Amino acid sequence: MFHVPERYYHWSYVWIPIITGFVWYGTLWAMLITWLAQGRPRYVSQDGRIAYISDRYLRHSGRLLPHMRRREKVFSTLAVLGAFMGGCGLILLSIFDTKRYTSAHRAFLLVFMIGVALSAIFTIIEYHWIKKDFTFARELRIAYWAKGIIAGTLIILSIAFAVTLYEATDAGAVLEWLIAMLFTSYIWTYFYDLHQSKGVRKGELSEYKMRQPNIA
Repeated sequence: MFHVPERYYHWSYVWIPIITGFVWYGTLWAMLITWLAQGRPRYVSQDGRIAYISDRYLRHSGRLLPHMRRREKVFSTLAVLGAFMGGCGLILLSIFDTKRYTSAHRAFLLVFMIGVALSAIFTIIEYHWIKKDFTFARELRIAYWAKGIIAGTLIILSIAFAVTLYEATDAGAVLEWLIAMLFTSYIWTYFYDLHQSKGVRKGELSEYKMRQPNIA
């Protein structure tokens, strides 16, 4: 029977954020390059000169630092729900185009952005509390600050985008592209998170063992 060395176990999932990020990033560049190559055509739904984009298992299996209190589990669940909400918004805004269903498209865009923002906020809060329990974990602090800085920047840019969407369409288009590109970086931070499980056996970092560090 084929046996995969334990040091390679994490490879089956640790690359998912990297692949996802490249697919997202590649899609954005393909859309942008196509628009530029066509001579920057003005779409029927376009107001300004620039076109808008629109024309958790490892922690619970003991391979990442565990939740030590109920509050981390609550924030983890809320983060998943926020991500689900954002995913639904993204699917629906791609179905309802901005020309024929302008109001619906913008509403689902808002749902997507709010869902992703809530997921990021709850994830950062979750990491904040885990970080307090494991002050020695340098990797966890790096992940916490990286997510916090990127998510904070995205939220600020999203607020600016919401304002310029109606007041300055070209600026709004630039911000939308910038937000989408920067979102790739947020996705890639999860590669760093998952990579921390490298070489860690299942159950090695379980809550029970972390509460009783003398257990072999």
